[in-house]
Amino acid sequence: MQPACLPLRLIQGATYRDTLRLSQPTLVYKAIQSIPAEAPARLVVPGHELAADWPVWVRGVQQWPEINREPFKNRPWPAKRLDANTLEINGLSAVGLKPLGGQLIYQAPVDLTGCSARMQIRDKPGGQLLLELSTAPGQGLTLEPAGTLSREITAAQTGALSFAAAVYDLELTFADGTVQRWAEGPVSLSPQVTT
Repeated sequence: MQPACLPLRLIQGATYRDTLRLSQPTLVYKAIQSIPAEAPARLVVPGHELAADWPVWVRGVQQWPEINREPFKNRPWPAKRLDANTLEINGLSAVGLKPLGGQLIYQAPVDLTGCSARMQIRDKPGGQLLLELSTAPGQGLTLEPAGTLSREITAAQTGALSFAAAVYDLELTFADGTVQRWAEGPVSLSPQVTT
């Protein structure tokens, strides 16, 4: 597997938070039962199988072409899970529309049950360790079983950094002992002005 190249931009003295969605290459297709005429848009997809908020594509909805996005050709919609049968797309309104049919498409989340993760920022590959995060309690990384990894670097941690350029990587260790690098990239640090 090739790790994703994701540049990381930190602001010195500010808290950094983000969420990564780790997905499998396999696409999942589910029939859309209905899209009520309300805002934000809600897709009724019985048994959609998403355990959390997740990026999705929509294909083949009639009488509302703006909602349709093709996998890998268009950016996915950020869908919020409301329940086992309903997803919400906050950026869309179906008010005054009568959409019909269609498919919900998404990449299956990676099962992170029993996994651990760690991330290191170094001045160069194999160089001086500048910051390390892990899934140990309070160490900046949090995993949810359905493919979600959250990162938090505190204001105190970014405030203590002072480099012009650095690199990082993020590794997952699965329950069977397999280690995979999921993300890597350059790190830039915007210096703190307000002190």
